[in-house]
Amino acid sequence: MPLPIDSTPISPPLRDTVDAVPHEEANPPAIVSISDIHGYLEDARQALLTLRDHPDYEPVVTADNDGQLHWADENYVLVFNGDLVDRGPNNEDVLAMVARLIEEAPPGRVRVTLGNHEWMFMIADAYQYADWYSATVSDEERLEYLQQIADGHVVAAYEGHTFTYAHAGAAESYEVSTANESLIEAAAELETAIGTPEDSAVQSELPEKYPEVLARGDRGVKGPEAGLVWIKFDHLPADAPLQIVGHTRQTRPQTTGNVHCQDLLLENLGSPGGQGIFVEKCSFFSHDQRAKKNLSGQSDNRYCSQPNQCSGLACQLHDDRRHGF
Repeated sequence: MPLPIDSTPISPPLRDTVDAVPHEEANPPAIVSISDIHGYLEDARQALLTLRDHPDYEPVVTADNDGQLHWADENYVLVFNGDLVDRGPNNEDVLAMVARLIEEAPPGRVRVTLGNHEWMFMIADAYQYADWYSATVSDEERLEYLQQIADGHVVAAYEGHTFTYAHAGAAESYEVSTANESLIEAAAELETAIGTPEDSAVQSELPEKYPEVLARGDRGVKGPEAGLVWIKFDHLPADAPLQIVGHTRQTRPQTTGNVHCQDLLLENLGSPGGQGIFVEKCSFFSHDQRAKKNLSGQSDNRYCSQPNQCSGLACQLHDDRRHGF
């Protein structure tokens, strides 16, 4: 089941950056992002439908009579920033939803970054938690997922207007296209080994061979030495590159210097309005969280270090009482 996508492969630069998405010159697409769905379909649906009810935005998705989400055909790029599966009860439904949105949207308008739980599709022998979906994936399904990497539907990172999107992020600057090519190379090596006696050996070599993307930390898997899918938010310094990450659970959006963490869903399960999405526009960045009732609206304004790309950086946590969520 992992991402059963029947769609045209996405090549660079469309694979790597919002700048390559076709659009009217004066109207670049906004970027909506969500991370760490972890198999919780209903909570993900509530988060993605936030903009449908928001007075300042057009919807990024719509819901049909059966509750299935569909691409709303508005001017967005939608980024699923890693960890679609494990922990929750609806893993295959989440994967089917993402695949459907990829197929319905114009090419390059729905992007998926590799999370550490999808890393487990690749490096399947590292962790075998019987109650996790990633532990049940067959060799055939692993090969199907590797094909989605080769086709550019799953990437290590994605370049937004001002912010870079990766599941866990990086303490130092890196080239998005290089990271994505590294992931494709790793997938190609693994593809030749799956189903052979070499599978486990190749799996164990990949994190060391492609550390920028796949490495785990030396002092705990989420340590400061870890790559784009594993490093913990706490290890990203304030002067790290401008980026949006998930991976480290938060009850509300968190910012450390240039780094914004959007891993909100698990800590707000079953709390109406607790799920969050981020929205990045070309001129500013905002994150909309359908906040819990006991949270008040806050704003935090900064100025971007790249004025040619972004006139300012504005982060807002919208109170649900103010916007009717």
